[in-house]
Amino acid sequence: MRFPACPLVSLHMLESVSPFLIALLAALLGLAMGAGAVLAFFASAHRRTRDEATETTIGDGAAEVLSVVGRAYVVVDSTNGVVKANPSAYAYGLIKGHSLVHDELRTMAERIRRDGVIEEAQFELPRTPLSGSNIIVHVRAAAVGDEFILLLADDRTEVTRTEAVRNDFVANVSHELKTPVGAISLLSEAIDDAAEDEEAVRRFAQRLHKESKRLAALVQDIIELSRLQGTNVTLKGRPVSVDSVVAEAVDRNKISAEAKSIQIVVGRPSGAMVHGDPDQITMGLRNLIDNAIRYSPEGTTVGVGSRIADGVVTVSVRDQGPGISPEDQERVFERFYRVDAARSRQTGGTGLGLSIVKHVFTNHGGDVTVWSQRGQGSTFTVRMPELDQSAVTDAAEKELA
Repeated sequence: MRFPACPLVSLHMLESVSPFLIALLAALLGLAMGAGAVLAFFASAHRRTRDEATETTIGDGAAEVLSVVGRAYVVVDSTNGVVKANPSAYAYGLIKGHSLVHDELRTMAERIRRDGVIEEAQFELPRTPLSGSNIIVHVRAAAVGDEFILLLADDRTEVTRTEAVRNDFVANVSHELKTPVGAISLLSEAIDDAAEDEEAVRRFAQRLHKESKRLAALVQDIIELSRLQGTNVTLKGRPVSVDSVVAEAVDRNKISAEAKSIQIVVGRPSGAMVHGDPDQITMGLRNLIDNAIRYSPEGTTVGVGSRIADGVVTVSVRDQGPGISPEDQERVFERFYRVDAARSRQTGGTGLGLSIVKHVFTNHGGDVTVWSQRGQGSTFTVRMPELDQSAVTDAAEKELA
């Protein structure tokens, strides 16, 4: 049997043509890649031209003007896409990528686009979806040209918090003052009505004296707190011996300690020196020791000690009182906050003592913390930066010279 010749010829022809086909395919592939590169170049150029046109439409020098307004700003187009924004807008969490994050801002932009008016509003917005914290921003928005909307945002979180604290303080002061004033008024009427009953008059007079002392203590604490907030310790301070102010604070609490048979035990002198106001530091330590005495059972001990470590002066006051729960420990330094309101009124506390302590040592570049467990007492610890002794010596030598 003989095989046809044609298939053999075809195979030979394919072997001879394949290099040509490969070259042709390579050329076509190169042509396609070159065309793609050209198209990409023109697309990029088109985008640059469009962006430049956008810049021109917004207005020449707009970026320079916006950079000095001192606020976060966002410029959006007709679809609420972000055209311009500064880093503060991203930090506030107002935008993500090229979009406004919050529906409140998008709705505001739509109203301005529709009505053509300038709007101002204040919003409480989540800073980020995961942070769990909010930011309070004051937003002023207006139309820019025919297409764009400008939103200026100012962080009002701290200002709002301060205003709330001040309002709470005024409300609390009014309430705290009303209690002893009302009691004094009622007791004076009771004394008048019981003028013939000597024993009743004596009993009412003792309570009247107690309420008047409480009122005087509250007024004094308010005055001291107000004075602390207006004092610049950095400019008016001087070298202070920690051992001296501890001794003075202990001495001022001796009478109240003896009345409850409480012994105040002071540790060894530390020789520490700090920069500040000795009267303020004494007042802060006196309030800490007074607080320990008020909440300690009769016949117990209050310990006071100081030490130096790594350039930090630490003074601790430990009592044997009932202790403070973890949730209350976070709030004991707030104004007028009381762990046990009934007991605090019984002991004569004003609710401002620990708040004053916090202000004193914050003014001195330090802080105050508390460790406590139920049934195991409490330890309040204040920390202040140690005074550089060489700096004190140099200052003294310059004065003598």
